[in-house]
Amino acid sequence: MNPRKVLLLEPNYSNKYPPIGLMKMATYFRNRGDEVVFYKGDLKQFIIERIALQCIKECRDLAPEIDWESNYPAIYSFIRTRKKTFLDSIDYSNSPYNLLLEGKINDAKNYYWTGEWKKHPEWDFIGVTTLFTFYWDITIETINFAKLLVKPEGRLMIGGVLASIQPTEIEKATGIKPHVGVLNTPGEIDRDDTQIIDELPLDYSILDEIEYEYPMSNAYYGYTTRGCIRKCPFCAVSTLEPLFIPYIPLKERINGVNCKYGEQKDLLLMDNNILASPNFEQIISEIISCGFGKGAKFTQPNVFNKAFENLAEGINDRAYRKKCFREIIRLYEKLKGKSEDAFTVYHAMDDFQIRDIATVTKDSLLRIYPTLKPLYEKHFKPQPKQRYVDFNQGVDARLFNESNVKLLASIAIRPLRIAFDDLKCRPAYEKAVRLSVRAGIKDFSNYLLYNYKDSPEELYIRLRINVDLCDELGVSIYSFPMKYHPIHNEVGAEIDYSHNRDYIGVNWNRKYIRAIQAILNSTKGKVGKGTSFFEEAFGKDLAEFKELLEMPETFILYRFFFKWLDNVINFGTEHWRVCWRECMRTLDETTKNEILDIIHSNNFDDERIKEFDNPLVKELFGYYSSHRNDIIDSQSELYKLKKQYDANPTIALKRKKS
Repeated sequence: MNPRKVLLLEPNYSNKYPPIGLMKMATYFRNRGDEVVFYKGDLKQFIIERIALQCIKECRDLAPEIDWESNYPAIYSFIRTRKKTFLDSIDYSNSPYNLLLEGKINDAKNYYWTGEWKKHPEWDFIGVTTLFTFYWDITIETINFAKLLVKPEGRLMIGGVLASIQPTEIEKATGIKPHVGVLNTPGEIDRDDTQIIDELPLDYSILDEIEYEYPMSNAYYGYTTRGCIRKCPFCAVSTLEPLFIPYIPLKERINGVNCKYGEQKDLLLMDNNILASPNFEQIISEIISCGFGKGAKFTQPNVFNKAFENLAEGINDRAYRKKCFREIIRLYEKLKGKSEDAFTVYHAMDDFQIRDIATVTKDSLLRIYPTLKPLYEKHFKPQPKQRYVDFNQGVDARLFNESNVKLLASIAIRPLRIAFDDLKCRPAYEKAVRLSVRAGIKDFSNYLLYNYKDSPEELYIRLRINVDLCDELGVSIYSFPMKYHPIHNEVGAEIDYSHNRDYIGVNWNRKYIRAIQAILNSTKGKVGKGTSFFEEAFGKDLAEFKELLEMPETFILYRFFFKWLDNVINFGTEHWRVCWRECMRTLDETTKNEILDIIHSNNFDDERIKEFDNPLVKELFGYYSSHRNDIIDSQSELYKLKKQYDANPTIALKRKKS
């Protein structure tokens, strides 16, 4: 059987972690000898890239004496923009085939703009991964675009989280029946193949094929268990991984990564309920044997040499051509202005035509390598760093006991993530934290689900519990409030909130959600230790917190500027607070309810505002005007005052050192 052309796609949304499913599929297809390409980004740009590369191939066949690789940026830009200046910058005038060459380049441009490429799909197999349901629009757009790229006799396979949670909806929107769950049985892609894709090692090389950089990198990714013993209604795990698998071997997979791609610093495990496994002690023992015992250190291996070795071996030319180029640039940037060796690197790059990532060739990279290899080894002397184990999905507080906490403390775990999604779990949660501290664990993180069936007050209490535990126990606990989004459309609902981020919980309203998001914007999405910092952000008590939720959003975002304004003009946080309290104290219930209805809708263009003739109410709504626009309008008075404040702020949001 001829090798297939395989395209693996991740929609162009922002996400922390690489697509593990696609990394396993890349290994699967490479094991079968297929050609594999991974892409994440603008698919129209990807089409232009493929057309430009094919154009260069055809031009090289006609005129091999011309350096076509160096002309790639011009050809790509000409196809993309149709601007003749790019075509004129390509010098083929001395070739006897100059008219043919110009014709080919123009044909490539027309091939894209007329949509002719849609009639000649390139790929035998396309795999599209999916993630959260609120990425619905971009995911459906990607799938429908992928349908244009797969051959009529080829296969388009959709998988991942969204595909498993809403397979019927995806099929209805795209006409493609997705794969539900993980690829954990043989023959799911090719009937004659016995490989179990979910158990294959990850192909790390595909991550270097794209420009997107995942924030969580330099780590081993994987599972030591699958599934969960719980069936929480807000969670998709029971759909994605319906069977609880208590043990998946780890060491062999880590050794495989080390051999092919080099050692990674950290271990990121995405088990959904690790403490539920009867094999927990065995799993911990294996983690330690893989080099992740408590206090374990990591020294970065020679990534420069590894990249060039893999390029020479042809493991993934598309990826390692880019990675080797980036490593050369990184070497030059490190040496520039500090060493005469920088001149050696610079001149070598010039001699071997290492100019641009779009035009650099495999041959030129392999030829420059012997020159740069000793310079890299001379200047890169990595120091040992602390290794970390992260059970990223969190551990179940209800399953903590002295025995398993002692095991957790024996590995390089940091942070220990403990879910605290419901105030009813407080006794189990606090017990889990205290047991962990006694075992020697000092760094914690947790996820706090909100906007589900909880109330804003309950979120505040959970956050406060963590701050108080930090003070009492002398530890660090970072809380990450996570807004609940439905994973399915609610029966009878007019709007499918699973496909966007607009869902409002039964005890919440749009203003409160925006207030929490504004607070988290100033804390960078997390809440750490420090009572004064917490109280400044969320209020000293429930009464202050509830009042803060009602505060104009701009006043929350620019908290200290508006406090400062109180002393400069008759406008600011304290002025709003006085007006708010007076309204709540003096107005009749009907009027108060009308005011609250408008504020809680977070719509301050509401026509009802004009109907109030009470001066106090008019003053109140004046605070809710879009002052955010005024702050960035260079002609406004508020903009000028903000500049004055920024030049000499009198209040700063600082954490107390502990």
